[in-house]
Amino acid sequence: MKKRPTVFNIQKFSTHDGPGIRTTIFFKGCPIRCEWCHNPESQVFAPEMMLNKYGKEELIGKDYSIRELVKKIQADQIFYDQSGGGVTFSGGEVMAQDIDYVVELAKECQRMGISVAIDTCGVAPKENYEKILPYADLFLYDLKFINSQFHREYTGIGNELVLENLRYLSQQKAAIDLRLILLEEINADEETAEAIIEWLREERIHVDEISLLPYHDFGRDKYKRLNRECTQNFIKPSDEQVETIQKVYESAGYQVSIGG
Repeated sequence: MKKRPTVFNIQKFSTHDGPGIRTTIFFKGCPIRCEWCHNPESQVFAPEMMLNKYGKEELIGKDYSIRELVKKIQADQIFYDQSGGGVTFSGGEVMAQDIDYVVELAKECQRMGISVAIDTCGVAPKENYEKILPYADLFLYDLKFINSQFHREYTGIGNELVLENLRYLSQQKAAIDLRLILLEEINADEETAEAIIEWLREERIHVDEISLLPYHDFGRDKYKRLNRECTQNFIKPSDEQVETIQKVYESAGYQVSIGG
């Protein structure tokens, strides 16, 4: 029997997790700890207690059978069909869940003609990507830092596995939306953008789009409600700086969007 992952949110009518109107399934549990994380309730794999906005405790996280999730996903299929949308498996980190469960869920969606996107930080075994690849139409691939030292400092681990899995998906000609967090005074500069472009070219990495994700601190109150120290202590880059970085990527021939 496949191990049921814990789901902490099912967001319908999402327009930021891939093309068109989507249902996003947020799986609970992540192998890294990004200091800017705005969903700290996504980090632990097991259900946990969290204060709601009224100050009352509630349990965050629930397990679903594949049939239950498919029913929720299929309910909005008319909107996917009309908008070119589908379902997005996100997290936490979906690729660090029981991969047989994730694959079976993706298979069911594919069988119904529902497009599947995988939102991933790349920190999962390569064989998990090999297994999901035939059933995923798009990878929303988060590249936190091209500099492994920065990656380790701000997420807890280096980026070697992230880059290895990105190479693999590119070699397999997967559709990739490369998503880049922008943190003022850390990586929101032209030099970082140029270093990423240089690496992509050297490694012959194909990406369909680059999404620039300016930092925000919308999750600060969640840390308090989880009784955890808040690590969201960064600076949002200015609109002008984001536009400058956008032009660097566009000048190199990439299709670029802001936000996501």
